[in-house]
Amino acid sequence: MTTATAKLTVGKVAESVGVSADTIRYWEREGLFPPPERSPAGYRRYEADAVDRGRFIRTCQRAGLRLSDIADLLAVRDTGTCPCEPAGEHLERRIGEVAAEIARLEGLRSQLTSMLTAVQTAQGGGECDEPLPDYWCPPEECAEGGAR
Repeated sequence: MTTATAKLTVGKVAESVGVSADTIRYWEREGLFPPPERSPAGYRRYEADAVDRGRFIRTCQRAGLRLSDIADLLAVRDTGTCPCEPAGEHLERRIGEVAAEIARLEGLRSQLTSMLTAVQTAQGGGECDEPLPDYWCPPEECAEGGAR
């Protein structure tokens, strides 16, 4: 097999990575892929290692890393140095973000549970209090401008 036939099209790289060809092109525009060689007709021709690079990017995205984080890791990886130390820093930051989001969602769950308990109590007693403007949309306002 010659070097020219060993090259991969953007579609083949995308298929191997499990993303669309547009995603590969986007990653290239964002600097996550070096510009590939072009065929005489102008088609992108990637080396076989582009598949590994694409899988690395996709795995990092699934972990919630931003493209800028991934670019940092790729820059270290491209030097041949182990990216473990910077990866650890990015992952620690991401864990903090996830923990903050979990806390926010737990607060939301608590608020919704309280609202549900109030609604169920009112329904069980046969009386429903007047809606509070901050939480419920009175019928006349809903007709004029929609729910809050």
